Amino acid sequence: MHQRLQKLMSAAGHCSRRQAEELLRQGRVDVNGTIAALGDQADPETDLICVDGTPLAKQTAERVLLLNKPPGVISSCHDPQGRETVLDLIPAELRQGLHPVGRLDADSRGALLLSNQGELTLKLTHPRYAHSKTYRVTVTGTPDHSKLERWRHGMELDGSRTLPASVKLLHSKHGNSTLEVILREGRKRQIRRIASLLGHSVIDLQRVAIAGLDLGSTEEGCWRELSRQEWRSLISSQAGEA
Repeated sequence: MHQRLQKLMSAAGHCSRRQAEELLRQGRVDVNGTIAALGDQADPETDLICVDGTPLAKQTAERVLLLNKPPGVISSCHDPQGRETVLDLIPAELRQGLHPVGRLDADSRGALLLSNQGELTLKLTHPRYAHSKTYRVTVTGTPDHSKLERWRHGMELDGSRTLPASVKLLHSKHGNSTLEVILREGRKRQIRRIASLLGHSVIDLQRVAIAGLDLGSTEEGCWRELSRQEWRSLISSQAGEA
C-alpha cells in the first residue's frame, strides 16, 4: 500500500515525521534510485527507499521502553569515545530503530524513554508541547523561601527567562536538602545551573517521571516496555497541551 514517505520513515524508526520532511526537502531520500520530493508516496513492500544511500529499515513492531538510566551512561545511540550508551542496556534483538526520546545528562539518573515511534519522539521533545518532567534533586545546604520563589517564577539563563517551575523542599538532613522539581522545558543542565546560581551544588539528580509516567518499581539499569495504551496516551495527552 502506498503511503507518504515521511510516514514510512517515521514508522521505520528512522526519525520523526518533521525530520523526514526536512530530509525530503534536502533531496536526501530516493525511491528506486530517483530523488524523492515532499509529498511523494511509496509502497514499502515493493519500493526501495533509501536515505543518504542507505536502504530504509523495514518497519519494526511499535516499541516504547521506559528505562531507569544509571549515572555514567550516555543518552545516545552511539558514543565516539566508546562510553556505555543507553542502547547497551537493551537486548540486541530489541534495539532496531530505538532512539532516546530527549536526553538525560550522563551524570544524572532516572527515567528516559526509548522509542522507535517518530510521532512520540516529536510530541515529547518539541518545545511547543511543554510536557512535564519530575525530578528528585539533592543539593548542598538548604534553599530559603526567597530562593525557591525565584526558581519557581523563572530565572535568567542564556539570555532568556526559564519557564515557571514547581519547586518543593521535601526535607533537609545532614546539611543537604532534597527538592522535587517539575519542569516543562529542558535546557542544557538547567537544574544544575539554576541551583548553582542560587548558591547550591547538586549532589544527586534523578528524573522520576515523564509526562506523568513514573519509574515505579523499575530498578536502576533496568527497563520495562510500555503497553500500546500507555504510550498512545502520552501522545494524546500532549496533543491536549499544545
